[in-house]
Amino acid sequence: MNSLPHSFDIPTLGPCIHPSPGLQKEWGMADGHWVADDQRILLDDQVRNGRVNPTAVPNEHSVELAGPRRQIFFHPSATTLAVVTCGGICPGLNDVIRNIVMHGHYGYGVHRILGLRYGFESLNPAFRHRPMELCPRSVDKIHHGGGSILGTSRGQQDPVVMVDRLHALGVQVLFVVGGDGSQKAALLLHQEISRRGLSIGVVGIPKTIDNDLLFMDQSFGYLSACGEALRTLTVAHAEARGGRNGVGLVKLMGRDSGFIACSAALASGEVNFVLIPEVPFALDGERGLLRAVEARVLERGHAVIAVAEGAGQHLIPLSNPSHDASGNVRYGDIGAFLKQKISAHFASRSLELNLKYIDPSYELRGGIATAEDRIFCLQLSRHAVHAAMAGKTGLVVARWHQRFVHLPMPVVASGRRKVDVEGDLWRCVLESTGQPARMD
Repeated sequence: MNSLPHSFDIPTLGPCIHPSPGLQKEWGMADGHWVADDQRILLDDQVRNGRVNPTAVPNEHSVELAGPRRQIFFHPSATTLAVVTCGGICPGLNDVIRNIVMHGHYGYGVHRILGLRYGFESLNPAFRHRPMELCPRSVDKIHHGGGSILGTSRGQQDPVVMVDRLHALGVQVLFVVGGDGSQKAALLLHQEISRRGLSIGVVGIPKTIDNDLLFMDQSFGYLSACGEALRTLTVAHAEARGGRNGVGLVKLMGRDSGFIACSAALASGEVNFVLIPEVPFALDGERGLLRAVEARVLERGHAVIAVAEGAGQHLIPLSNPSHDASGNVRYGDIGAFLKQKISAHFASRSLELNLKYIDPSYELRGGIATAEDRIFCLQLSRHAVHAAMAGKTGLVVARWHQRFVHLPMPVVASGRRKVDVEGDLWRCVLESTGQPARMD
């Protein structure tokens, strides 16, 4: 934390010379309602030896607080906002679209808001995707359905082409709703805009059920996905208990971070093994997974296993790895692999096995948001609009230490958050499941 690779300062498009419409509407009516640019919170909130981060340099170890500014950069009636949803679908996408429109229209008086179709393809004229005109009436009920009314896509587009398209559409602010890959692409857009000296803001809203974005408490969609995963684990537990020597094996999303598997297992209280990408494990040997599952089944009559999709990839031979449209390596199917290995192990020891394998991956993505996620989407969206109208750019709105903040895009794009195997979450998983701390 003492030598961070990026500045935490937020770029702005220029001086804020217009009074916020909230001054006339008297939002809250109290001075404390407005946020100044010099209001910041510490990145590291731990106290050591009675001092908070004693070596901290203020702007390197603190982050700008989100919220409405008294003065704004854009004149609302002359402003065009645009929103694009990228990557895989996720619970809460329609909530975010709706809330951007509602807050932009009613909060600031912006009357031209565009929905860009099918991710960043929308900014490449070769795809011929026409933008949607969004207004409160057209988005009024969209949060009652899953997915995104705008559609999504994966894959890279040329930032030069995309900026040309934004300029041709007359867009002043682009809201990019997506995960780490989408925010990396948004950063390239921001850099190209800055190179040209254009007054176009780029504001990110963090979307990923894997919950793997840096310097934020969580991303939207994560809690909804955990709730769906919990329902699947409950079914797997019932199936495991229903047969002699029953095993319920559930594969959950989590390419490089095992947050869903950990949280859903803790909520269930019935999971005996949690396998995540951050913790390598062996199959064979006295301390391997197969022997551990066998011991659990012989002792208690059943077992439930939650495995993240990125776990155990070192065990799966891939002779010719391929990549998806976003450039990610296509992982081997760890769920099907474990099903085959567990079945073969029990057969080799002449033990009966009733194994049920469940893969609910896309069910986790396509549902509607839970109540808590909907509130979270509302807060992220309104803070994104506040930041955008104040002329802030190259940032992602996030919640950190339970406060909403502005994170620079280079920081968010610099890596992925992972489960801390020395931290409290993983210790809690080990205590809850009773699984061995090491299976190697």
